[in-house]
Amino acid sequence: MGKSYERIDGRLRAFIEAQHIFFTATAPLDGEGTVNLSPKGLTGSFAVIDELTVAYLDFAGSNAETIAHLRENGRITLMWCAFDGPPAIVRVHGRGEPVFRDDPWWAGLMRYFPDVDPSRHGLRAIIVVTAEKIRDTCGYAVPFMTYEGDRPLHGSRFERETDESLDAYFHKKEHVTTSIDGLPGLPLPLPPLPRTT
Repeated sequence: MGKSYERIDGRLRAFIEAQHIFFTATAPLDGEGTVNLSPKGLTGSFAVIDELTVAYLDFAGSNAETIAHLRENGRITLMWCAFDGPPAIVRVHGRGEPVFRDDPWWAGLMRYFPDVDPSRHGLRAIIVVTAEKIRDTCGYAVPFMTYEGDRPLHGSRFERETDESLDAYFHKKEHVTTSIDGLPGLPLPLPPLPRTT
């Protein structure tokens, strides 16, 4: 059944990197606050940085709950399920932080995502997670599902945005700069997307 791990390597790392979707869960400190659970996908947008650190690209959307919760308290859980092959669920519980476009850390982190064109999806942050607890469980009740490919809709929607129009889009959304519970979300104005060389 369930087993704990000290690091993300070997078979565990291979399993995580092979999955096409994972889920993130965060919550505010207020016990009455809104718990957030988000699916994450898009091929190439997740990376294992080292044995205790992972990162994923945070793209444009109509809210920024994960960013707001991480800015407040840093708590996050990531979860992967096996939808094909042997059953398995892996969870990484840890501390996360959003790295924004104007952070000096940005350029170094982007090299872990060589197959993603950051201009296509309205990339607004890179979420870096340091693992504190790593566990797997059986996953016996997770159904078999077949991966057919990434949906093209997110890219086709946001690739036509400039930095200025993306900033305007975020300003119009009620829960981008402020979370559902009133916490600070994505800082605006949106800095220009750093150019890669």
